[in-house]
Amino acid sequence: MVDSEVPEYQLSIPETWKTYSWPNNYPSYRELRNYFDHCDKVLDIKSHTAFESVVVGAEFDTEAGKWHVKTADGRTCKAKYLVIAAGFAAKRYVPDWPGIEKFEGFVSHSSFWPDDEIDVKGKRCAIIGTGASGVQITQAWGPTAGHLKVFQRTPNLTVPMRLRNLTVDEQNEGKKWYPELFDLRERCFGGFLYDFSEKMTFEDSPEDREAFFEKLWSDGGFRYWLGNYKDYLFNAKANRAVYDFWQKKQALRLKDARKRDILVPKEPPHPWGVKRPCLEYAYFEQFNRENVDVVDIRGNPIQEFNEKGIKLADGTQHDFDVICIATGFDVVTGGMTAMGLKAVNGEQLEKQWKKAAHTYLGTTVSGYPNMFHLYGPQGPTLLSNGPTSVEIQGRWITDAIKLCERNNIKYINPTDAASKEWKRKINALSDRSLFPTTKSTYMGGSLPGKAFEHTCYAGGMYNYAQEIRSVLPHFEGFEVVKN
Repeated sequence: MVDSEVPEYQLSIPETWKTYSWPNNYPSYRELRNYFDHCDKVLDIKSHTAFESVVVGAEFDTEAGKWHVKTADGRTCKAKYLVIAAGFAAKRYVPDWPGIEKFEGFVSHSSFWPDDEIDVKGKRCAIIGTGASGVQITQAWGPTAGHLKVFQRTPNLTVPMRLRNLTVDEQNEGKKWYPELFDLRERCFGGFLYDFSEKMTFEDSPEDREAFFEKLWSDGGFRYWLGNYKDYLFNAKANRAVYDFWQKKQALRLKDARKRDILVPKEPPHPWGVKRPCLEYAYFEQFNRENVDVVDIRGNPIQEFNEKGIKLADGTQHDFDVICIATGFDVVTGGMTAMGLKAVNGEQLEKQWKKAAHTYLGTTVSGYPNMFHLYGPQGPTLLSNGPTSVEIQGRWITDAIKLCERNNIKYINPTDAASKEWKRKINALSDRSLFPTTKSTYMGGSLPGKAFEHTCYAGGMYNYAQEIRSVLPHFEGFEVVKN
């Protein structure tokens, strides 16, 4: 399921929502597919799409003012403008564990999971990882697996989803407010329909603070994350108050003391909220089942796979029939660095970004003329609701292209100086916060060898929109070459 509610998690284009209704407030992947099919019917998207096309190379010809894009099956496309919409999690990550190929049971990365459900009834199952996929699969497998072990490196500081069914009448009645709601989400920090409190954590009395936390918790979703006191992501003492309330609420759901200490430790594994929390509806209850256990691998990591299952560093063997590898992705930058993008100086983007990513406005990259990207590095991205972020960036890209065409511009290319200044701004926004204290997707992820750096714009959706708008119509920070 997605982690943003309806109508937050949908496009604001009237044709896409006027005649569409959802069965519940947090759509499943099947419901998202239905929604995508609906969007295609009203917007005619598929007829303009080349499916199963893996881009393996792209470079810009400055003389012709055209991009040359190559696909894995040998096709070449030429275009004046190139928009990279690869998403923040397009490149899967599987740790280099020895012996995976030896395992005699079924093993798969969560993102490669077959459409047909895997039969886990009565089987010995493992889930490696407790990110969003790990949490959701645990909820699905717990009731049916013969025995399930969840291998955890870092506890997931989940928040309640508050899943509920929606009626068609209820949604139709609310649609008269949709234009205002879509406008509101662009004025809130994360692109949701709520924002941080105007108060600091300790401006409230302990009693009022507890009541405020309870209200956020009861309402559910990301409200406890992005609707909380405005200082808790900057002030360690305030953050600890947020964590302690979280720990108290979740600890009550776990019966076994050993499991509780692993899943909901009294001491925070990291400041609360510096990793995007997952939404759940029955995650911790799964560990109250006799057939479900958690294996702490922070100090005792996986050493290897073998024919029967998994061996840990201390020699402990765990035998399985089914293993789900839910170890995530090369987030934010991975989708772009895997495409063979080449700068005008001949260097590969993958090499250029090895030590650190550089963009301008979170939508363009110096050395890559007329190339734009959506929901990627140094935009709001993981600190935002996807559709909100994409619409703000999409409108800007569309307007930039229109300006180029209207003014007979051959290409625009962000300057190195402008990119360095944007990088400085990205760092300055995040350095004030608690984000740099923890390896997370906001700091480049935890892949071996990947740069530890701020990956997202932390100034909020409204400020971001104002900043990128301010460079138009004069293309401030860009080299502008006319025909």
